[in-house]
Amino acid sequence: METFQRVVHFLLRFLVFLAPITALVVLAFVAVSFISAQLQDVPEQPKMALIRPASEQPLDLSPATLELRLLGFYLRLQTQALDTPAGADSTLRPFTIAPGETAATVTARLEEEGLITDANLFRLYTRYYGVDQRLAAGDFELAASMSMAEIAQRLQQARFEEIIVTIPEGMRAEEVADLLNVESIMDGDAFLALVRGGSASARALGDYPWLPDGLTTLEGYLFPDTYRLPARATPADLIRRMLDNFEQRVTPDVLASATQAGRGTAQVITMASIVEREAIHADERPLIASVYWNRVSGACSAETGGAYLQADPTVQYAAGRPGEWWWKPPSVEAYQEVQSPYNTYLHPGLPPAPICSPGLSAIEAASQSAETLYCFFLGVGDGSHVFATTLAEHEANIARYQR
Repeated sequence: METFQRVVHFLLRFLVFLAPITALVVLAFVAVSFISAQLQDVPEQPKMALIRPASEQPLDLSPATLELRLLGFYLRLQTQALDTPAGADSTLRPFTIAPGETAATVTARLEEEGLITDANLFRLYTRYYGVDQRLAAGDFELAASMSMAEIAQRLQQARFEEIIVTIPEGMRAEEVADLLNVESIMDGDAFLALVRGGSASARALGDYPWLPDGLTTLEGYLFPDTYRLPARATPADLIRRMLDNFEQRVTPDVLASATQAGRGTAQVITMASIVEREAIHADERPLIASVYWNRVSGACSAETGGAYLQADPTVQYAAGRPGEWWWKPPSVEAYQEVQSPYNTYLHPGLPPAPICSPGLSAIEAASQSAETLYCFFLGVGDGSHVFATTLAEHEANIARYQR
């Protein structure tokens, strides 16, 4: 009898324990059924390659499916927020997704730029429909007047028209501005204003800690290259790309030799801009750079009468005007009449800033110049040069090649 009582007591306790669990399971089943019914009203987004909504998936009680159904129900409650644009401005603005950029950072930037009002809600929306897995890297056009669904659609498939612009090596900023105007790419004057803003412009455009401090111009740091731009690109869009490109191409390794010699980035880029304008043949650039570094260092003072660079391109830059951005003097003597801190015949040392956009070859030559005793070089008419250590040798070259 006592054993029978213990068995009955155990069964009663088990039933008491099982009852609330059974109730929870029933309640969960009822809740899921209710949510599934509500999800019948969650609309498919038109013209979008979306995953199948939870309402069309087999009913089960797995945690993943339950979470997806709850997310769908939450989005159904947020229909008004999803359909309400961030603003009334219908102006299309460029928006770029970088290769490898995550959906989280894209969503955060959309909110920062005023294209959506709720980054968390947009992230949940893209997660529910699988859009977060199909964001395409590239350039797009978005407007504040678009709903979140429209923006999600654009970011998958509505890549907009691009334009291509090539900035050659050795162009000064004014020439680039003229090119932008002539090819109707953007407002060249606005581009030039940003370039002349120097460090202040760079701080407004992004984080560029490698730029030298106190720049009065971005001349020299806008890397010459071919750029793909959105059709309605702004000067800021182009300058950001040029600065980013400079950072990627002009690495610490490229500048290592100059750094070891105690030369800063500003000195190297200024010298590179002069070498870019002076040298035609790439193999001569390290030699020409060595002549100029020898002059600046004072190694040629006895031959040149001081640490004067005496670089023709700097004076041609200083005297440049619209229609003739690189002045063509009637004679070398005319250089003495150009009053400018860029006139390296009148002022010793390097000019205040670069005079053009040098390419990587010129930058490498300025950083890794040849080790020579040359103090002079002379063009021989075919784009090449002859070099000399002393003034007497240089004068002999003049007599030989310019008679």
